Amino acid sequence: MHPVLIDTDIAIDYLRGMLYAKELIEPLWDFNMVYFSVLSVYELWAGMRENEKEDTFNFIKACNIEDITPEIAVKGGELYKQYRTKGITLTSIDCLIAATAIIKKHKIATRNVEHYPDKGLLLRFKS
Repeated sequence: MHPVLIDTDIAIDYLRGMLYAKELIEPLWDFNMVYFSVLSVYELWAGMRENEKEDTFNFIKACNIEDITPEIAVKGGELYKQYRTKGITLTSIDCLIAATAIIKKHKIATRNVEHYPDKGLLLRFKS
């Protein structure tokens, strides 16, 4: 079993009670395998509804938070340039999340598969 980096969309679905997200995340907590990028903390907090504050805080607190290190920043820049030369434009945040998964050897749980062209990084699950 790989550690799993939860993308923001999956965290939102979890917080809003979607069954597939609960079935994906809750067993991973039993093995301390739930990771969340500090960038996803930003995205989640920026988009949360006022009544979701406590649950959002508790979700973030329950995850292992991955910071952006210089090594991850360099890898993220390399990914951005690599994909841009292929005509694929990704956000800096998505490149840094992908770089985090590569450096830390995590799988990424996301519904936004187009944000991560390296399909080997993605965790396969049913949403």
